[in-house]
Amino acid sequence: MSSPAVIDPPASPEPSRRFLAAAAIIIVSAAVAAWSGSFTGALVFDDVPVIAGNPSIRSLWPPWESFLIRRADLTVSGRPLVNFSFALNYAISAEAVWSYHAANLLIHILAGLALLGILRRTAAAAGLFAGGRAGTESVPTAQTSASDLFALSGALLWTLHPVQTESVTYLVQRVESLMGLFFLLTLYCFIRGTTTTGNLEAGEPAKGSPCGLRGNIWFILSIATCFLGMACKEVMSVAPVVVLLYDRLFLARSFRAALRRRSWVYAGFAASWILLAALASSTAGRGGSAGFGSAVAPWVYALTQCRAVVHYLRLAFWPHPLVFDYGLDVVDGPLAVLPQILLLAALAAATLRALRRWPAAGFAGAWWFLTLAPSSSLVPVATQTMAEHRLYLALAAPVALAAAGIFRLLGPRRGTALCTLLALLLAAATFARNAAYRDESTLWTDTVRKCPGNARAHSNLGSLWLKQGNLTEAGRCFSEALRLQPHYASAHYNLGIVLARTRQPEAAAAHFTEALRIEPDFADARVNLGLILARQGRLPEAVAQYEEALRLQPASADAHVALGLALGQLDRLPEAVGHFESALRLDPGLAAAHRSLADVLAQMGDTGAAALHYSEALRIEPGDSAAHYALGNLHAAAGRFAEAVDEYRAALRTAPDDTAARTNLGNALLVSGRVDEAIAEYQEVLRLRPGDPSARENLEQARALRASPAANR
Repeated sequence: MSSPAVIDPPASPEPSRRFLAAAAIIIVSAAVAAWSGSFTGALVFDDVPVIAGNPSIRSLWPPWESFLIRRADLTVSGRPLVNFSFALNYAISAEAVWSYHAANLLIHILAGLALLGILRRTAAAAGLFAGGRAGTESVPTAQTSASDLFALSGALLWTLHPVQTESVTYLVQRVESLMGLFFLLTLYCFIRGTTTTGNLEAGEPAKGSPCGLRGNIWFILSIATCFLGMACKEVMSVAPVVVLLYDRLFLARSFRAALRRRSWVYAGFAASWILLAALASSTAGRGGSAGFGSAVAPWVYALTQCRAVVHYLRLAFWPHPLVFDYGLDVVDGPLAVLPQILLLAALAAATLRALRRWPAAGFAGAWWFLTLAPSSSLVPVATQTMAEHRLYLALAAPVALAAAGIFRLLGPRRGTALCTLLALLLAAATFARNAAYRDESTLWTDTVRKCPGNARAHSNLGSLWLKQGNLTEAGRCFSEALRLQPHYASAHYNLGIVLARTRQPEAAAAHFTEALRIEPDFADARVNLGLILARQGRLPEAVAQYEEALRLQPASADAHVALGLALGQLDRLPEAVGHFESALRLDPGLAAAHRSLADVLAQMGDTGAAALHYSEALRIEPGDSAAHYALGNLHAAAGRFAEAVDEYRAALRTAPDDTAARTNLGNALLVSGRVDEAIAEYQEVLRLRPGDPSARENLEQARALRASPAANR
């Protein structure tokens, strides 16, 4: 390998400071412009459980609560610093997304500035634009200027690249960008530590330590940012290796010399692995979705990553089309990816050769492979076999190589002009890409269009249609997902929901049963299967499904309500009360639980408590006609007919065809002496139910009462 370079201090710090200030303004302004359309985007996909459904971010006090993530299957599990950052956002704007997007963009901008510093100092160290190689003894002013312009170009291209939208605009991928920031800061602070010797401006060497006090402060900052990165994502595990390789290529004469000269620094880096190991083990393989115990075999995942890594390389140079979710497809065998294997082998061989002859190019190649290795090698991530956010750090390598090539071929002035043009094109593409994230419907429609073989995308689009009440489109999407992936438990479950709502209970039960065959621990599928069994009068079987759902998911308020309803129908009223009360402890704002508890309490004769729960249900859902009707009945039974009339009228505002409420309203009006109004209600009941004998009898009695002498006094 080439001998190390010496980074000489600049002759005057003022031009350098002016350049850095201008470069920072350019990067910040360009990034804000490119991402200006992202601040109103919605919570999408994993954002929902991590932000809207994550109790650990609801409060900043006690402070350790946001670091203790009790669910192992969240994206932030084992990544406490990211979770804490979301808690800060929640304290600022709750679930309003603007502060989350602002924080993500700030993190990305800081990462771009850190990359600027790394590229600038590395270009000078390697002598990229002096016509020489690493080891050049001096850095002339022209070279420094070219290095500055190259660094700004490379950092700007990386910051504005549209492939970064997934790491910046998709809120939950703060795990990637925040880790990336600390990764870059770890290397930048290390470089500063090795090149800070006393008073640099005066050229005075430090006394005592080879790097002096200021240098050691930079080293301490490097170790600290390494620890912080380990608390964000496991990719940070390769940061110490990258730093050591950088030290060997550009600063020390060998690995042994690097380790001997800065032994305490590398000991600090090594200690950070202990923290990472503890955090990773706490997630138990992220709920079974990652690690060697996941559903994908390591060799299958490794073959799939050959295709993924080559695809990432193509996106670095031609970022189209960009896809939010590539699905769960895996490679069947090595022949399917033989061209990709050969290409990656050639790139790896070229990297090894470059490490000896062209250290800067070799380091870029090593950076590419090392930063992708944790997520794109042998350790399976079963939920995502390919994802664009994994390019976040790795992208720096091809971007820097491309910028360096442009500068070497065209020179600093024309190279800067071309890179500026490319940056503008990338910024426009990033701005356009952010439009896909404005809501879930747009994002999943875009994903299905670009990746029609992705069963999960079809299923998620179907879930949106289901939420909007478009059962036809929802059913079509879920059916397509099952055509693509017949053993997709969630798609079976959701199609069962559609069939149940379109009054096809037998078909719905078949899909719920199939979902449970594939995934026996699917608690929600058990609850919905139980609901169908209950409607069919098979209450003991329904109770068994609800009880198993609660065993799997004890905090399910819906399961408690469903079980309470079934127990009430079986006249096991005290047990039913217990489950409704459990549901309300879990979710005090659950109107259905208040109403169901009131129904049972009324059956048990506790009308006062029942009235209170009906009133609470109506406070939460004022349009609940069933609660208005039931509360009206309580008032009527207690002789409070005026209050009963008000409740029956409120019920009819929501459900005007409810003949029971209209009949009882007529009865309450009649008892109150408002005979003409009662007759009008009975006539409306007869219009709705022509020929109903009880309705005709009520009407005749009311007319007779009106004709009686007592009524005319």
